[in-house]
Amino acid sequence: MTTTSTERSLDRASRIDQTDFRHVMSHLPTGVVAVTGVEPVTEQPVGMIVGTFQSLSLDPPLATFSVARTSTSWPKVRSGGRFSASVLAEGQDGVCRSLSRKSGDKFADVAWHASPDGSPRIDGAVAWIDCEQVQELDGGDHVIVIARVLRMSTGPGEPLVFHKGRLGSYRDPIAA
Repeated sequence: MTTTSTERSLDRASRIDQTDFRHVMSHLPTGVVAVTGVEPVTEQPVGMIVGTFQSLSLDPPLATFSVARTSTSWPKVRSGGRFSASVLAEGQDGVCRSLSRKSGDKFADVAWHASPDGSPRIDGAVAWIDCEQVQELDGGDHVIVIARVLRMSTGPGEPLVFHKGRLGSYRDPIAA
């Protein structure tokens, strides 16, 4: 078996170029999830977008996602202890852009309703998962968040997908 230059450079993990790593990983489609809560001090909705939300355990029901250590939104969401994760639907690109803003009122153009804990659930999302943070782990330049699932439900539609730097939709080729 021959080894390509790309494979040789992957053998030297300490020399992986960040731009190359980001490019290669962009070929893996991810879901687009709004992680939202209420900041206790201001009682205002706070949120951010993550592309790493996934199930971790069935028993107990746990979910996980990663967030950059430089995030200014996660500390605000975390301070409330509980949050909601809304799986955005195709066509909710604007919601994604609004909640990705670094400043200003992220919720000005976002329709939402409160969960029983008060966390914003994004209207029109294909699913929502209410969670309680239980642990944070070191993930290099990110923090890995582990959360207990409290409540969840699904709605109609297909998820919004992030792939190769673009937002789009997923269509099941069998159903098409």
